[in-house]
Amino acid sequence: MSEGTDLLVEMKQRAGRCIDEAKEKLHSLSQDIWRCPELAYEEVQSHHRLVEFFSREEGWRVDSHFKLQTAFRACWTAQRKREGSPVVSVGFLCEYDALPDIGHGCGHNLIAEVGAAAALSLKTALEDTQEELPVGVQVTVLGTPAEEAGGGKIDLLREGAFEGLDIVFMAHPSREDAVCLPSVAEQDVTIKYHGKAAHASSYPWKGVNALDAAVLCYNNMSVLRQQMKPDWRVHGVIKHGGVKPNIIPDYTELEYYLRTPTRAELPVLKAKAERCFRSAAMATGCEVEVEFARNTLDNKLRNSVLEELYEQNGITLGMDFTTDEDVLRNASGSTDFGNVTFAVPGIHPYFYIGSDTLVHTKEYTAAAGDYKAQFFTLRTAKALAMTALDVLMCPELLQRVKREFTEAKLKEDAQLKTHHPVEQC
Repeated sequence: MSEGTDLLVEMKQRAGRCIDEAKEKLHSLSQDIWRCPELAYEEVQSHHRLVEFFSREEGWRVDSHFKLQTAFRACWTAQRKREGSPVVSVGFLCEYDALPDIGHGCGHNLIAEVGAAAALSLKTALEDTQEELPVGVQVTVLGTPAEEAGGGKIDLLREGAFEGLDIVFMAHPSREDAVCLPSVAEQDVTIKYHGKAAHASSYPWKGVNALDAAVLCYNNMSVLRQQMKPDWRVHGVIKHGGVKPNIIPDYTELEYYLRTPTRAELPVLKAKAERCFRSAAMATGCEVEVEFARNTLDNKLRNSVLEELYEQNGITLGMDFTTDEDVLRNASGSTDFGNVTFAVPGIHPYFYIGSDTLVHTKEYTAAAGDYKAQFFTLRTAKALAMTALDVLMCPELLQRVKREFTEAKLKEDAQLKTHHPVEQC
């Protein structure tokens, strides 16, 4: 092997040893977050625990309440070999919000642990070889709240929190190891119908039935599915349908998620759905409020250079990546990390945690808190750190990553111009 290759191997080994040596405090961090599940934008204790964790680590500059109340930033900068040399900024993302009722059924405590472990190990691998680095390096950890509801990363993007980052990494628990699983663009919407109450038996003709509007809305959306593309998705619930059978409901409320494979298609589905919402109001004489969520989730912009590097490192560590086409082709849901990938090149691999139970269940909550998940979680952190080292030690790789990012973004932007929000029958 060449001298450069020998150094890279040594640095990867050093990163792995760092994680092994820190495994108890990393597990403690994960457990503290798991035991105190907090909903989106309310992650006070988890935020405090992560800020405390990095504040105790030598060399990290920590900004609590960074841009958002429950977000944070921790940074470490390697000494540059020479003044004026370029600085590559590597980001690791931590999520830590939980689900209502079931807690960490999406394993965000493990996402936080992976981000923290990968960042610590990358710093350790770099700090003893700073004179031999081809570029200056800054390692940044961003604590990103509200992935499950609201889209905290989109808020942070809007506030400029990702500016200056060259690449970003995070990993998500799953039922298998996968370099990438498809995610889809998503628009959430709340529909509120306002009618007029009346006694349902004595003088129903004086009422305006908001429940009729909600039922028509639901049926309109169900009928719309016949004309939808096979990979579009709509799913909704009636959150409020009235109070008593003998009172004509004067208020009803529905919530829908609209999803398409790409962000370019989402305005088309959104326009079709809105006609379903408003026509139900027209048919029943109700007033309607259509409230689209402030943040729209984008699909992920994939980066094959980073994905291939991660897969190679994962295989070295013993990962068995799924080859099941049903899994690899089936959309895994939506995430605000998709929006990040349109601003900064990055990867969002999935990792097995020792359980075959379904995500977003009480059983997966238990699995995310099980000590058995630690081996797989820390192995994933090692693979992320190793992938970051590959890019940092070979500037040509970083240029390939950025070139693919630019080309993929241009292709997506071209698709936006070819889709029109309103398609007439």
